[in-house]
Amino acid sequence: MNRRTAKHILDELVERSGSTVSVTMRSRFPGGRNVGGKYSLDSHSITMYLSEIRKQAADIFGSQELEEDVLRIVFAHELGHAEDPLLVELSDRLYASEQEQERKRIALRIEENAWDYARALIPEVDPGMVETMIYFSLRAYRESIAEEIA
Repeated sequence: MNRRTAKHILDELVERSGSTVSVTMRSRFPGGRNVGGKYSLDSHSITMYLSEIRKQAADIFGSQELEEDVLRIVFAHELGHAEDPLLVELSDRLYASEQEQERKRIALRIEENAWDYARALIPEVDPGMVETMIYFSLRAYRESIAEEIA
């Protein structure tokens, strides 16, 4: 997917959402992790990492042909953070909490809120694809909480 196509997809979703978030595109996420997008609460901005999106499409779905839909899914999730009316409160609680289990539950809630928003924003994307992305995104959060309980 070229940058022009990616920009068109991102612009379309920003318009659909009514968000005032600023958006930038980069190739790779710094630090070696496979992160397709990142929302910054401080600057109310989203950075999308296009090579990471391509890699996610290949790793999760076995094909880079689905990268446009993966971009839609990941970006809708980041818009979910940007438009979450509870994000500031949840972030404050996350950083103020001294209990590891509570921090894990708050972090999961932040991610689930963003995914709920994403589901509603992109009804045209195959729901099976969306749920697969959500599963992989939330798996580590849920496993971490389950380990604490066990």
